[in-house]
Amino acid sequence: MNANLQLIAESLKLDGFAFAQAKQMEAALREAGLTDWDSFAQSWNDLGIDGYMADGGRYRRRRYAAFAAAQSEITRKPHQPHYQSRDYNPLNGGLERWFAPVTSAIGAHPAMRAILRACFDLFDGLTPADAKPAAWHVEIHQFRIEARAGEHGLPTPEGLHRDGVDWVLVLLVARENVASGMTSIHDLLKQNIGNFTLTQPMDAAFVDDSRVYHGVTPVEPLDPSRPAYRDVLVVTFRR
Repeated sequence: MNANLQLIAESLKLDGFAFAQAKQMEAALREAGLTDWDSFAQSWNDLGIDGYMADGGRYRRRRYAAFAAAQSEITRKPHQPHYQSRDYNPLNGGLERWFAPVTSAIGAHPAMRAILRACFDLFDGLTPADAKPAAWHVEIHQFRIEARAGEHGLPTPEGLHRDGVDWVLVLLVARENVASGMTSIHDLLKQNIGNFTLTQPMDAAFVDDSRVYHGVTPVEPLDPSRPAYRDVLVVTFRR
């Protein structure tokens, strides 16, 4: 595990979450093989509307993919639905949701591979030896949350929540013409233990999903006459 990931690991062990600023995260990802970030980020311009929003919202665009991550390799799984129980997602849980797949080019992109390899090194390294799986089930979500005049965008429409996994990364890809979007972290009694806002590309939040809840406040346009959105990559690891 490289030195930048080690600092993140120490925060995760101590607090159950970590906030990594862009400079630190970029250094960690470059050690894992990051190149060509710009073309990776531009792929967020090609996401489809999430048609499963139980609140009727049309403010979320996404693509989805699943991988298996082991010490020897990271391989993409056949396309499959995303499922969460209502215990973890009372708004949209309880059904199989078939989202448009992450494109083959982005699934194999050196930036994506660097992110997945860094996550494996970090999360597998934090997991006790007797609890490590032969291969982690990994899900990745490309999200764009749009905001318009009179219509806030909701990064976490289900509210304060846990994801029902082991580990979570939320990586900011772009933030255009939006205000707010503050991440809050709460302990298992739902008492607030941390707040921060992802503002720069590659700012990142890491979460030990067994120890904390997380949520993000709505985003709104700074200038209602221009496009306003918040792009993130969410990566989850589950045993």
